[in-house]
This record gives sequence, C-alpha cells and structure tokens, in this order.
Amino acid sequence: MSIAKWLPWVVLVALAAPAALAFKTPSRDEAVFASPIPPQFQQKAVDEKNGTLSWRTLAQVATVKQRDKFVPQFSEAVLAFDNRQVRLQGFMMPLTTGEQHKTFLLSAQSPSCPFCLPGGPDSLVEVQARAPMRFGEEPVILAGRLQLLRNDPGGLYYRLVDATPVAAK
Repeated sequence: MSIAKWLPWVVLVALAAPAALAFKTPSRDEAVFASPIPPQFQQKAVDEKNGTLSWRTLAQVATVKQRDKFVPQFSEAVLAFDNRQVRLQGFMMPLTTGEQHKTFLLSAQSPSCPFCLPGGPDSLVEVQARAPMRFGEEPVILAGRLQLLRNDPGGLYYRLVDATPVAAK
C-alpha cells in the first residue's frame, strides 16, 4: 500500500489529536447544573433581602433519575421549608393574559423574553395567590406556604400557596 493513500489520514489525525486531548468530559454536577448561557449574558438574580427565603437555598436540589423519569432530590436545607410559611422575593411571570393574576410563576431573575424562561425549575415557584395581583415588572415580596413538588407534571419543584403580597421594609 502506498504512503500517498494513508498520508491524508495521518495528517488529519495529527491535526485533530490536540483538540481531542483537550476535550474534558463534564462531571455529573457540571452536566446536570451547568448553564448553557455564557456567564457574561446570564442575568443577575434578584437581591435577597427583607427576611426572604434565599434563591440560593432553593437551588440546593439535584435532579436524579428514578425508574423512567427524572425527579428532584431536595437538600436537608430545602426540606426544612416544606409546608412552612415563607417569604419570597422575585419577578412575576404571568401564565395568562390580563392585568391581574391569581396563578403565576415567581422567578429569581427578571424575564428577558415573554416567551422564554430565564432559569431552571429551581429558580421558579408556582404561585397560587389568595387574591388576584396586578402584574408589574418590579420584584415583589410574597408570603405564603411553600410546598415542595416531588412529581409535578409540569416539571416545577416549588409552589407557594395562599400567597399574599408583603410591603418591603
């Protein structure tokens, strides 16, 4: 066999080898929790103040495969808030049209696109308000009972029920 037949392949392997050796397979944590958005374009989370439950605490959840589906596995810190009264600060994301909403999502980050979710299920809370609330673009503080959702068909991890707005201190 002539070297002319193999030379293109040898050159191709020689050029591709450094790139292949530099490739790093992501760890389990990186694969599950890494954001596909480059850091310079990621939105900042809302400031945590006024005695509100931290979004960093709510982010202490892993997604694990259980039989044929993925489910949340909450940390002990998060489990301590299950069915407890909490205060959360975030941005309203209406699920329907209109000025007033009784059911909506509360997001840790300001939505940048009305059709896009700004984060994963650990940065969203389904809110069932006691009374309809007017939509606004500024962050709101809500008080209510936090429920941890272990098998939500919509893929959410949290629900705040009987929620009421709280005035900022």
